Amino acid sequence: MAETEPKRQLLHLVLGGELTDIEGIEFKDLGALDIVGVFPDYQSAYAAWKAKAHATVDNAHTRYFIVHLHRLLDPAAT
Repeated sequence: MAETEPKRQLLHLVLGGELTDIEGIEFKDLGALDIVGVFPDYQSAYAAWKAKAHATVDNAHTRYFIVHLHRLLDPAAT
C-alpha cells in the first residue's frame, strides 16, 4: 500500500470591516478591523467568512475577505 503524502498547510486569513465605498476595498477605520482568524485551509476559512458575511448582510458597507496567506508567504509555489 502506498503512503499518502501529508496534507499541505495552506494558511488563509479572514478579515473584514466597514468600507469607505461599497465599490472599493479601502476600510473606513483600520482600528475597527475585524480579524476573524487564520485558518489552515480554504474550506475552514470559507466557513468562517460565510458566517461573518451572513451576520452583516444588512450593512452594505461591511465586507469580509479571505486572504490567501500561503500565496504571499511562498509566491513561487504552485
